[in-house]
Amino acid sequence: MYRVAVDEAMRGLSEGGVPIGSALVVGETLIASGSNKRVQESSPILHAEIDCLRNAGRPNPAWSGARILFTTLSPCLMCAGAAINYAVDEVVIGENVNFEQSEQVLRDFGVKVTVLNDKPTLEMFGDWTANHAELWNEDIGR
Repeated sequence: MYRVAVDEAMRGLSEGGVPIGSALVVGETLIASGSNKRVQESSPILHAEIDCLRNAGRPNPAWSGARILFTTLSPCLMCAGAAINYAVDEVVIGENVNFEQSEQVLRDFGVKVTVLNDKPTLEMFGDWTANHAELWNEDIGR
């Protein structure tokens, strides 16, 4: 399911946005996906994880299995908080070299954190941040 998050990141990139994608899986079922749409929708908070959870809607009591949030980049504090509030059991992160802020917070709230260190994601995002420093710094509040 990580591939769904990568596809969302690539879609965001093709739209001129910040190339970060996310997907929510419950058990074996893909519930929703999303991408960072801060540029596309001129939103200060529409990060990929927020877009994904918004697309998922309110949790369904009939869902069975672990809630796993896949994201191409380690989440910021806002997105970690949203994952905690959504009762996500695990966050699977494509890469955390270009950005890491909240993994310990997630762990402190009992969320399992898995980092893939996916080389293609790492290289793509590293190249993007090098070429879009102003937009990236805006995205992370610098």
